[in-house]
Amino acid sequence: MSIRGKACIVGAYEHPTRKAEDKSVAQLHAEVALGALRDAGLTRADVDGYFCAGDAPGMGPLSMADYLGLNRLTHYDSTDVGGCSYLVHVAHAAEAIAMGKCKVALITLAGRPRSEGVATGTAPRPGDPRQPDVQFEYPFGPAIANMYAMCAQRHMYEYGTTSEQLAWIKVAASHHAQHNEHAMLRKVVTVEDVVNSPLVADPLHRLDCCVISDGGGALVVTSPEIARTLKRPLVSIRGAGEAIKHVDGGRIDLSYTGARYAGARAFEMAGVKPADMKYASIYDSFTITVLMQLEDLGFCEKGQGGKFVSDGNLISGVGRLPFNTDGGGLCNNHPANRGGITKVIEAVRQLRGEAHPAVQVKNCDLALAHGTGGSLGTRHGSATLVLERL
Repeated sequence: MSIRGKACIVGAYEHPTRKAEDKSVAQLHAEVALGALRDAGLTRADVDGYFCAGDAPGMGPLSMADYLGLNRLTHYDSTDVGGCSYLVHVAHAAEAIAMGKCKVALITLAGRPRSEGVATGTAPRPGDPRQPDVQFEYPFGPAIANMYAMCAQRHMYEYGTTSEQLAWIKVAASHHAQHNEHAMLRKVVTVEDVVNSPLVADPLHRLDCCVISDGGGALVVTSPEIARTLKRPLVSIRGAGEAIKHVDGGRIDLSYTGARYAGARAFEMAGVKPADMKYASIYDSFTITVLMQLEDLGFCEKGQGGKFVSDGNLISGVGRLPFNTDGGGLCNNHPANRGGITKVIEAVRQLRGEAHPAVQVKNCDLALAHGTGGSLGTRHGSATLVLERL
């Protein structure tokens, strides 16, 4: 079933905090939920569908529905595929609305990794021994940064990509973040700043890595009929795609990501091409994540990502493809160590014409949001949304 035009995003809210020592995770969920509902002009009483992932405390939607006072739920979903869960939730919400399971869907994300001192990318995460992969992989101490560094090394070997080319992605993000009063890192950096920052996992430097931040975000998705009654610009879900890429019994190819499949499915449903996109929100846990996804989504040929991102090509008002105009995960926010929902939020801002004037894309009527969850070096989910201003 196609969900093209079957639902609209009517509410979007990003929590302004980046460090929440005085708030619980549940409270952050509540604050972003209320923010998105206010943005939409709706209330808790209107919500009959709720979506959350593994960042939600307790028993996920059961605990959060109780805490949030959602008393009219006819549908809920706790799909958890890491950072791209919330793009998947948008698509699943559109499906549920199209099938008549709910009319107003609320999606929330929140977390406190910064306040809790989580060493997200540089320390091996203890694995659940029930996971089938743990006994084979955990003895080697896989840290998130190492897994992405392997992809970067392979891309450099296969295609001649350089650290300087990767650095341009961080440079573009910093040019955008300078205009975001809530961004963690607002200083504009240069290619030299990035490549001279300390190595974290060869060839990735400190400034190739995303920030660790507290906070969260929320979205409200409704039927087009309800959306037209609200005093907000109409942002329609035109296309969506999902995919999983894994190690395939040891036959993993590190040169591509699941975006190859998720993006193609989203573009096919939407009836558009990558070249039609005026703006792109691209998951940016590391600079290599952006480069590989841009290739796999079809914005450039495989192996040409290094050239594509160079010389300011991702900077709004300068390059061909403005990306992550809020500063992205590299500079602005990566709440709960999951950056998917902020990608959708900034795409909605661009389509509404509500991004900062210095980075607002002119005549922005088509935008893409793409996320990953898991690790590019092992197994990950990919999710793509094509959004349209009506």
